[in-house]
Amino acid sequence: MKLLLVQGANLNSLGNRQGNTYGATTAEQLDTLLKQHALSFNYDLEIFYTNLEGEAINKVYESVEAGVDGILANPAGFTYNAYALRDCLKYVKPPYIEIHLTNIDQRNIRSVMSEAALGMIQGFGIDSYFIALEAMLKVLSKKV
Repeated sequence: MKLLLVQGANLNSLGNRQGNTYGATTAEQLDTLLKQHALSFNYDLEIFYTNLEGEAINKVYESVEAGVDGILANPAGFTYNAYALRDCLKYVKPPYIEIHLTNIDQRNIRSVMSEAALGMIQGFGIDSYFIALEAMLKVLSKKV
């Protein structure tokens, strides 16, 4: 099983900015934990960081052509206005699950990308990633 995780705008600085909001775990530390999860659950995980919406769109289409089974994303800074990325995710076949470290509803933030999502996991810090990955694995196992 192949999964793509798109890490949106500003997530490359995770752990180094707004630690009181997003925690102390750095992007590099999170990547290590996520790769360990993939090994434990026997799936391939590609993690792609970008601060540019067009790069995210290109990566999604490239991954779909390469046979990715599921797409996950923490849109981060794209949450507010990534309509083109949302439309891309609505168009492609693999299911999409959205991830947020914080409960964006409590922060009065609406994700424009959530319309494309099968579901959204939010508010559990870095555990949001693992919950979302396991949800995706369950979804995909039911399609087999």
